Amino acid sequence: MTSDRTHPCPGPFPGSTADRTVREESWYGRVLSDRHVHTGHTFSGTDWTEVVNRGAVFDGCVFTGVRFNGSRHTGAVFTDCVFHRCAFFDVGFTDCTLRGSTFHRSTFTLLEVVRGDWSSVGLPGADLRGASLCDVGMSRADLTGARLEDAVVRGTDLSGAVLHGARLEGADLRGSELPVLDPAAVRLTGARIDAVQAAAVAESLGLRIR
Repeated sequence: MTSDRTHPCPGPFPGSTADRTVREESWYGRVLSDRHVHTGHTFSGTDWTEVVNRGAVFDGCVFTGVRFNGSRHTGAVFTDCVFHRCAFFDVGFTDCTLRGSTFHRSTFTLLEVVRGDWSSVGLPGADLRGASLCDVGMSRADLTGARLEDAVVRGTDLSGAVLHGARLEGADLRGSELPVLDPAAVRLTGARIDAVQAAAVAESLGLRIR
């Protein structure tokens, strides 16, 4: 059998009338580019291991049981997508847009996100322990009950984000724009913040700094 590892994904392309369901296919090591535009597609049980994604667009797509392990995404777009029971092991997102996408019962290990628009992303209950989220736009993100222990969340915009029940013990939050944090609802023991953030937290608690 001839391997398709070095061949780019064949489609679908803009205007394609191809079936919008991709089921149990192996996309192992494939290369995606901005020529690949998918709207309203469903990907079920697809293997995306070591996929190299350079700007492909996915809008309103559903991913169920997809394995993204070892994949790299640069300038890619996943807007208003749903990820259900997907695996993200050693996955990197750089300058990507995931605005409005939601993740349910997915696993994240060694996740690295650098810059990009992740505003209004839904990650309730996500296990993001040890993840790296640097300079990411995550305003209005839903991180209810998320586990971010020992995560690096630096220079990230979390304004308006929901963090009720989130665990941030040992997380590095320096340089990030934080929402109002309720110590009774968010676990912060050992989290690292800078002087500006400390003043904002103190003010939100009604304390005066003189």
